[in-house]
Amino acid sequence: MKKTNQLKAAVLFAFAMLFTAVTFAQDKPMPSPRDSVSAKIGASTITINYGSPSVKGRKVFGELVPFDKVWRAGANEATVFTTTNDIMVQGKKLPAGTYGFFVIPTATTWTIIFNKVAKQWGAYKYDEAQDALRVTAKAVKSKMSERLVYKINSKGFTLSWDTLTVPVMVK
Repeated sequence: MKKTNQLKAAVLFAFAMLFTAVTFAQDKPMPSPRDSVSAKIGASTITINYGSPSVKGRKVFGELVPFDKVWRAGANEATVFTTTNDIMVQGKKLPAGTYGFFVIPTATTWTIIFNKVAKQWGAYKYDEAQDALRVTAKAVKSKMSERLVYKINSKGFTLSWDTLTVPVMVK
């Protein structure tokens, strides 16, 4: 009888702990939620899946995101770029497939990187030898965007965050 009561108490305690954890976890918004954008450019469907961090009053480019270093182009897991058909990015061919998407920002010109290893945490194990394509694009001043956001249009896609936008041409 004593063991039955102890077992019941243990199960009740475990259930209460699980309920409490789930309840409190729902109240706290994710600081850098995953987001995704998908659209057609020509015959190809382009999909970009990324973590969307906020500025939160910080100086982003040159500090939070250092210049001249590989950045995962989002938060947490590396950004993932998928194209269903071969495309031309900034005039260079990118075969159909799924890629890790990275950038190397500078104050003006950014290196845009499509890496053959799509699933990575951050850029910690980024390997330049696995790059499928590297191109350059120019960052331009833009209106403030609190959250990092990607947009796809008929000319390509843009990465916008803080007061910069980086347009990348795709055909």
